[in-house]
Amino acid sequence: MTISITLIIIVVTCIVSLAAFNSDKLFDELIFYPPAISKQNQVYRFFTCGFIHANYGHLFFNMYSLYMFGEYVENQFTDVFGPMGKWLYLLMYVSSLYACLLPTYHKNKDNYNYRSLGASGAVSAVVFAFIFLEPLRRIGIIFIPVMIPGFIFGFLYLIISSIFDKRGGGNINHSAHIWGALYGVAFLAVTGSFLARYNLFESFARQVSSYIHSF
Repeated sequence: MTISITLIIIVVTCIVSLAAFNSDKLFDELIFYPPAISKQNQVYRFFTCGFIHANYGHLFFNMYSLYMFGEYVENQFTDVFGPMGKWLYLLMYVSSLYACLLPTYHKNKDNYNYRSLGASGAVSAVVFAFIFLEPLRRIGIIFIPVMIPGFIFGFLYLIISSIFDKRGGGNINHSAHIWGALYGVAFLAVTGSFLARYNLFESFARQVSSYIHSF
C-alpha cells in the first residue's frame, strides 16, 4: 500500500500542531514572527508556521480542505508530469509556505506585534492548482450547499479575500490566502511550460471556453 504525500503532510501537520498546543515554547519557536526573521535570520519560520495552528477548528478546516483536494491534485500531477509529479507536488506545497508569506513579511518585518500561523496559504495553492487543472469541477464551501464551477469559485474567492485584506483587522491572514492561491497557479504555469505532457493553459482555456459557449 502506497501512502500519499498528502496524507504524510496531514499526519505531520497534525502531530506538530498537537505538540504546539501543549507547549508554548514550541509554539513560539515555530510561529511566523517577521522581526525574528529580519533581525535574527530565522528564515525557517516561513515553513514551520505552516505546521502549527491556532486551535483545533483551524487545524481541522485546513487539513479537511487539504484532504479533499490534495490527493486528487497529487494524482493529477503524476498524470501531467509523469514519475516526477509527486515530487513536484511536494515542492509546490513546501515552497508555497514560503511564497505566500513574502508580502506579509515585507509589510511587517519590523512589526513586533505581528504573528501568523497555519497552512492556509499552502492549502490555497493546492486548491487553485486543482482549479487550474479542473476549472469546471464544481466547488463549494463547507456547510454551504452551493456548488459552482471552480474557475468562478476561484475568481470570487480572490475578490472576497482582497476585500477583507484591504479592510484589515481580525486574525486571518487574507494576504497569505491570496498569494498562496496565485502561487499554486504560477507554479503549475511555470513547471507546466517545461515539463508537462500537454499544454496546461490550452486545456484550461478550452474547458472554460466550452462552458461559456454552452449558454
